[in-house]
Amino acid sequence: MHIVLLCDQTVLEMDIYQKKKKDLKEYFDAAADSRIRYRKSKSYYWDNITDYCNFFISSTSSVLEVGCGTGELLAKINGNEKTGIDFSERMISEARSQFPSLEFICMAAEDITLNRQYDVIILSNLVGYLPDIQQVFEQLHRVCHCNTKIIVTYYSAFWEPFIKFAELIGIKRRGPKQSWISSKDLSNLLYLADFETYKQNTSMIFPFYVPLISTFLNKFISRLPIFNWFALNQYTFAQPFIEIDEEEVKRKYSTSVLIPARNESGNIENAILRMPDFGKHIEIIFVEGNSTDDTWERIQEIKRKYRDSFDIKILQQPGKGKGDAVRAGYSIASGDILMILDADLTVPPEQLPKFYSALAQNKGGFINGTRLIYPMEKNAMRFLNTLGNKFFSLAFSWLLEQPIKDTLCGTKVMFREDYLNLAANRSYFGDFDPFGDFDLLFGAYKLNLKIIDMPIRYQERIYGDTNISRFKHGLLLLKMWWFALFKIKFK
Repeated sequence: MHIVLLCDQTVLEMDIYQKKKKDLKEYFDAAADSRIRYRKSKSYYWDNITDYCNFFISSTSSVLEVGCGTGELLAKINGNEKTGIDFSERMISEARSQFPSLEFICMAAEDITLNRQYDVIILSNLVGYLPDIQQVFEQLHRVCHCNTKIIVTYYSAFWEPFIKFAELIGIKRRGPKQSWISSKDLSNLLYLADFETYKQNTSMIFPFYVPLISTFLNKFISRLPIFNWFALNQYTFAQPFIEIDEEEVKRKYSTSVLIPARNESGNIENAILRMPDFGKHIEIIFVEGNSTDDTWERIQEIKRKYRDSFDIKILQQPGKGKGDAVRAGYSIASGDILMILDADLTVPPEQLPKFYSALAQNKGGFINGTRLIYPMEKNAMRFLNTLGNKFFSLAFSWLLEQPIKDTLCGTKVMFREDYLNLAANRSYFGDFDPFGDFDLLFGAYKLNLKIIDMPIRYQERIYGDTNISRFKHGLLLLKMWWFALFKIKFK
């Protein structure tokens, strides 16, 4: 008896599911004829979504749009290989007619059969119409590699009554019944489908174009704390959970450890002797920067002394500042992974294997050291420096939409391939950072990398004095934050 009832229930659920799909297909097939004209009439709204997604997609990326409709977003999005799929034959036909150079395939999101993997997968204003959102997310694994980024855009649930009213009075086309998904629910559905949400954001509080007013409200006001709670569009960024064997990656990647050194003569040999063994191979790059002591002579001496034991490269930076030293050193680095180790050794070299493991196991695409978790030695950081770091932690966490505990820790780690992409796109921010920390942080944000903090035990400097001026450099940091504000938040 129970078995019969369960079977009847299952059949009923399947019937409801199939009817929902049939109704949706009929709706979108019928809407295809006027879709292009309607979308053009609402181009301000749709272009806002396209521009936001485009910020995080490079021209070399391969892109898949699931639920591409008539193809407008895919046509405008960055990328060198772009594919759109949709379950409506009529929508796909219109997309092919509009954009014959792009690839459009009639295919249901619940049954993806593409035999390729993409760097970026976009689901724009789709999830609310899906009969089974989790099933569609699970299908995405078929076209993902370990670094694929998922971008999901949809209406904020806060706007449900306003959108229904807009449909009622004819401002918005009436659509089929849909699910109103909160950002937390969406993140949970991604988690159940083995995806990790690493960033969420909102944008746009006025979806119509009125000169000056729309720009002011959507470019500035909608991005501010509290106001962004009421924004129309929500964006969720996710990447696949990948099972990685810790033993397998222990010797998988080679590493270049960059050590910028200015007036650090007494620390050079310790940087070598305390370097732990990890990864496939370690290349150490000393970059001397306009020292007034014998640091350069000491670096040359150490290279000769340990030439048979360590792979050491040395150079003198062409300009000034740590940022210039980092760029000079990375230009000759050959390792798969790039690390920075400040020559003052306040971040102990013995901590570097933790950074390697986090990156190699795909726990983040950019590993940022943080000194503000564990208790510090008495004189490791002056009080005003600590306050400044905490202030900038809050400021940059809001700016970069991911928790950044410590922006100024010198140890930052990423794959060389990602750094090369960062360097190729450096013109967007320009050469504004004498430290090098924010050039890398902002670049990692634009590359859409997951940024992870790595707690380290910050130690008191043994030799020499700090090269940081708390007031002069603090004002420089504030200036850089202000500059980045208009390149990231208010772009």
